[in-house]
Amino acid sequence: MKNKLLYLLFFVAVIVCLSGVVMFLWNIILPQVTHLAKINYWQALGLAVLSRILFGRLSFGGPFGKYKGVGRAEILKDKLMTMDEADKAAFKEEWRKRCGRKDW
Repeated sequence: MKNKLLYLLFFVAVIVCLSGVVMFLWNIILPQVTHLAKINYWQALGLAVLSRILFGRLSFGGPFGKYKGVGRAEILKDKLMTMDEADKAAFKEEWRKRCGRKDW
């Protein structure tokens, strides 16, 4: 229970700090460069959330678990290396159906 409370407090502190950074950078740079109006804290929080939705993932852990930071080619190679011969044959057959190539 104590760890959950600490994680929650840390998460709230990170959100508060990041929103403050967004507001600071917006108010320092954009009004001078593009003549946009300055924003308040809540608008900065909304902008940070919007940018997370548009440009980032909504989940923080990622779908690949142990493969975080590894490219898709390495993930596929790892999966293929751990398959037995029957699974490899089924995989190749499925790709033959999908791609329409007969020379595999």
